[in-house]
Amino acid sequence: MASTSPGYGITIRVEGPPSAQPVSEVTTAITLAGAAITALDVVESTLDRVVIDVTCDAIDAEHAEQITAAIASHPEITVRKVSDRTFLLHLGGKIEIQSKVPLKTRDDLSRAYTPGVARISQAIAADKSDARRLTIKRNTVAVVTDGSAVLGLGNIGPEAALPVMEGKAALFKRFADVDAWPVCLDTQDVDEIVRTVQIIAPVYGGINLEDISAPRCFEVERRLRDLLDIPVFHDDQHGTAIVVLAALSNALKHVGKSIGDTKIVMSGAGAAGTAIARLLVASGAKNIIGFDKDGLVKDHKDSDDIMRTWFVDNCNPGTFDGNISQAMAGADIFIGVSAPNVITEADVASMAKGSIVFALANPDPEIDPAIARKHAAVVATGRSDQPNQINNVLAFPGIFRGLLDGRITKITDQMLVAAANAIASCVSSDQLNANFIVPSVFDPHVVTKVADAVKAVGKSNA
Repeated sequence: MASTSPGYGITIRVEGPPSAQPVSEVTTAITLAGAAITALDVVESTLDRVVIDVTCDAIDAEHAEQITAAIASHPEITVRKVSDRTFLLHLGGKIEIQSKVPLKTRDDLSRAYTPGVARISQAIAADKSDARRLTIKRNTVAVVTDGSAVLGLGNIGPEAALPVMEGKAALFKRFADVDAWPVCLDTQDVDEIVRTVQIIAPVYGGINLEDISAPRCFEVERRLRDLLDIPVFHDDQHGTAIVVLAALSNALKHVGKSIGDTKIVMSGAGAAGTAIARLLVASGAKNIIGFDKDGLVKDHKDSDDIMRTWFVDNCNPGTFDGNISQAMAGADIFIGVSAPNVITEADVASMAKGSIVFALANPDPEIDPAIARKHAAVVATGRSDQPNQINNVLAFPGIFRGLLDGRITKITDQMLVAAANAIASCVSSDQLNANFIVPSVFDPHVVTKVADAVKAVGKSNA
């Protein structure tokens, strides 16, 4: 599946004599190369030369190079510069700290810093709970990673993980006005991660764990939840699960089925897959058949972590003992959080009438969504260039807004289900259709509804 993406947007500056018709030649070359032109500006025009900037979206980095080469092959046109728009956006980082108070006079300095700030420190020393009232703690989240499972890139380390964590912090601020900061740790030892987060926790009102590989992520989250008096949320698990449940609720409504009556096939039983299964079971699912890279997930192993043990104990009911193609026959729902091309067109065609396919592997899903749509009633992916994107940004900003505002210290499955229901409710019955089962990430009601749902459950559990 090849489609252009703004993530591979480039701006090419070219020049040539007017007689060479550079605008026409460049736009033709780009179009023939299969790119999408998004902007064109004439920078300079004289009797002997024309300089233009043309911006286009490519498929990938290699495609961008092919486009540039096609333009440069014209004998009268010169490529002066190629700018990668994604790299330009990241120059110098994507986030910064700004003061909320004026620092223009001696009086300002005396109150914001010494000597006035000593009074605030003394107050907090006398009552540590005042840190929440008098510092950034009340609205600040640490985005913690060890760089071991970054996007689909794998174990690339803390430095390479930093751009992703910056992006996460930017999303926190944009969508929920939560101040988040990247904490990229140069260790992949569970004890060191837990201890490090424990000793920096006084600064933060919550911890968002990100891109830590399974099964270590399960232990890190479990131990931190036991140790800390602030909420700990592993977004790769729970954020994904929340949005999947929200989307699935609306998809089932669209096809007229109940989750308790469906046969669900899952590909992927790691962090995200197990968290999804937990929420589906909490919402009434009774028949989940799970697969991982080794095949059917059905037996306990000596190396099983607590989450895989849960999966084995709670999924694959009955006596089924086949492969994924056999499981797909008559299935109502397929959910993939695994790898590209795990299922085939024939597998989707064998599903029950009104089937639902969530092929969420990124960037290449378990099946080409265009092929899946030939047979499935509803198809969702993790891609922004396809309808029904399962995007965690629908969940984590509102989750933490609710946790921080509600002064909630522990996260429960009931909160996660409530958050999913809140997201689903943002798609009204007259809006719901096969290509619109989750709201836009820019829908301003999403964060408010999710935050209110989390606070309501937290209050009822208090």
